[in-house]
Amino acid sequence: MSKRFVLAAVAAAAVLSACSTSAPVRTEPTYDEAAKSAFIGSSRGAIDKLLAGVNRESIGQSPVLVATVVNVNDLSRAAPLGRTLSEQYASQMVASGLHVKELKLRGDVFVKEGTGELLLSREIKDIAKSHNASLVLVGTYSTAASFTYVSLKLVRTEDSRILNGHDYALPNDRDVQRLLTVQR
Repeated sequence: MSKRFVLAAVAAAAVLSACSTSAPVRTEPTYDEAAKSAFIGSSRGAIDKLLAGVNRESIGQSPVLVATVVNVNDLSRAAPLGRTLSEQYASQMVASGLHVKELKLRGDVFVKEGTGELLLSREIKDIAKSHNASLVLVGTYSTAASFTYVSLKLVRTEDSRILNGHDYALPNDRDVQRLLTVQR
């Protein structure tokens, strides 16, 4: 009887030790999860809220430019986050019926490698004039401990008047942290 007890105890110990050392199972994201991305949804929602406060008749069919969203602490550099947000904003503006000009296809706009299409205040009027654009979407982001704060403004080029603005936050999850990494 004690032999059976010892064997049972050894078997139980072996089973328990195998359970405690098993590696966690990593699951890959699915296409369904990607289609429901909260990151993309927040970008679309931000543009929808920004445009909801603008008289669409005043925009008309005049072209709109979308500047690269830049770090508020270094306006001369953009992380992949800023370039990705700008691309998503442009897509949502087109889906909303606006005439958005793609700057990367034009040879007369200098696109600094690794930064995207940066539009600094002294350049906005000249670039907008050369593209016949009446509006420019500009934005900045600022990273804090738990969130990255994004601020968007739709600016009229003729007088630099801000037609509307919208602020929102992104959680600093793994995806956002990776997009914040500036390649050097």
